[in-house]
Amino acid sequence: MHGGGGGGGGAQVGRYGTARTRIASSDESAQRAANAEAPKIPHLLRRIAELFAPHRGALVTTVVLVLVGAALAIIPPLLTQRAFDDGLFPVDASGAVSGPNLPVLMWLVIAMIAVFVVSALLGVWQTWLTATIGNSVMGTLRVRLFTHLQAMELSFFTRTKTGIIQSRLQNDVGGVAGVLTNTVSSVLGNTVTVISAFIAMLLLNWQLTLIALVLMPFMVIAQRRVGQVRARIAGKTQESLSEMTAITQETLSVSGILLSKSFTRQRSEIERYAEENRNQIRLQVKQQMTGQWFFAMVNIFMSSIPAIVYLVAGWLIAGGTAGLTAGTIVAFTTVQARLLFPLMGLMRVALDLQTSSALFARIFEYLDLRPTITDAPEAREVPVGHGVAPDGAADVGEVPGTRGALGRVEFDEVSFRYPDADDESRPTLDGVSFTIEPGQFAAFVGPSGAGKTTVSYLVPRLYEASSGTVRFAGVDVRELRQESLMSHIGIVSQETYLFHATIAENLRYARPDATDAELEAAARAANIHDTIASFPDGYDTVVGERGYRLSGGEKQRIAIARVLLKDPAVLVLDEATSALDTISERVVQQALDDAARGRTTIAIAHRLSTVVAADVIFVVVAGRIVERGTHAELVDAGGVYASLYRQQEERPVQGAGALEP
Repeated sequence: MHGGGGGGGGAQVGRYGTARTRIASSDESAQRAANAEAPKIPHLLRRIAELFAPHRGALVTTVVLVLVGAALAIIPPLLTQRAFDDGLFPVDASGAVSGPNLPVLMWLVIAMIAVFVVSALLGVWQTWLTATIGNSVMGTLRVRLFTHLQAMELSFFTRTKTGIIQSRLQNDVGGVAGVLTNTVSSVLGNTVTVISAFIAMLLLNWQLTLIALVLMPFMVIAQRRVGQVRARIAGKTQESLSEMTAITQETLSVSGILLSKSFTRQRSEIERYAEENRNQIRLQVKQQMTGQWFFAMVNIFMSSIPAIVYLVAGWLIAGGTAGLTAGTIVAFTTVQARLLFPLMGLMRVALDLQTSSALFARIFEYLDLRPTITDAPEAREVPVGHGVAPDGAADVGEVPGTRGALGRVEFDEVSFRYPDADDESRPTLDGVSFTIEPGQFAAFVGPSGAGKTTVSYLVPRLYEASSGTVRFAGVDVRELRQESLMSHIGIVSQETYLFHATIAENLRYARPDATDAELEAAARAANIHDTIASFPDGYDTVVGERGYRLSGGEKQRIAIARVLLKDPAVLVLDEATSALDTISERVVQQALDDAARGRTTIAIAHRLSTVVAADVIFVVVAGRIVERGTHAELVDAGGVYASLYRQQEERPVQGAGALEP
């Protein structure tokens, strides 16, 4: 077992792949600009409403709780008025203030406490409902989007940045939950609170209400100014956080650590991170201090309104205004103090609704993508015939190489052009025809970019042929269910992908129900069992991120064992040994030869020495098959293959000569 070689992000990725800093909630102009980038989705509101259909009962209950809770919030100030006027300072028949009326005061205090308790319980219930609804819808969307992306064709992922896809799944879908759990209850609650408060204020004293209404806009404007000033700093702070995240992702991944250590750049990476950290500290402090004078003014202003109310109340009482008591003044200032934040919340309602619509639009944009490769309405299973396994076949499960026509692969005048290719450019494949019989070992060789790997993509229908017909087991692949087709094909590529899990878990990715004995049989067939057994934890050994704890040859043989566990009828080897050293290549090649025995094998080869024993070799040049035959036949023909073979044979000799003194 050899030593060898992931991060979160604070930045969102824009619709077309450019980095876009997460917008601070208080920066309304920036948020509106980001919302404007969202795609236009027809019937968006109807589609959003459909997401909430399973939660109708909970939604109705939430609305009722919000309305009741907002209404209850106005009762305590009114009870406060009565506590002062009827409990603490009651007036007798003669108009003189008598001692406290303790029984009345007790009942008023009990009533106030009861209102507080009920409001708190309703608030907890409302929070649970909104959180449940919001996160349920978010979870449904996330699974729907992930499921939909699983169905997309390979070309979608080759032309779309991974960061964009992650942003839709994490940032956009995650943002929906916050909007869902806050917007509706905020709109309803703030609206009812503001209306109820104004009604209560009018009932208490209409003159004082006019004074509060005149002063309230100045307080709201001051508060908005503070938010705008702080938002500009918040944007720079988020950019700095994004940069720190990028540094972390680049340098603390396995590949990044290997790179920094191999070039002894750890000190420079530490200094780069420390410098950005110092910038982050500076911005955080600046963000906290920015607008402090504004906050001080707002606090002074908020404190001044009750004082002004007291002054105006004094004038009114001195002028002989009837009904203006101490209880009325206290209750009025209590209600007035509760108006600021609901009013500011309502001012953001339009932005919140726009933000939620933008998030949903981005999500629905992906959900509306239609895979270009789908099952036909009458798609059927791959037909499975019967046959007798040849001698010497692999001993892992039933050998499928001769099950009737199951292993036959045919190309009939197949041409292919990648979806994003220029219409004027030459096609990647141009009129390619061949037949590979069940159990044959067929190799495709040729210069880089000739179209060899494209052949391996068209067999399992990872891409769709532009013209012509690809047949599997005698049936056009477009008439077969994709899942059924892929279940009979195993692929071993040059870049082996292993999960950060145990060897056993990586193997069982092919067959979750495989027994330990079947795992061992597959590993033995791939010539990796003895190596695994030598590890202290055996098959429970964790391979590390992307299998970095294993050597290249070990990873490749585990990948071969995983394919053998699947037991495919057709094995596709896409330059499976080109990245290995000579010794590892020999070991892996032996495992591949054992895996290929008894099943149809399609090998995309860079090193011709790995395919000299192939039953048929196809030479591909510029998207066309220019030669075909066995190794001996092609060498004798003296064509393209013979030239390539001579070049590869001469390289070691020339290299050895160069080392001579």
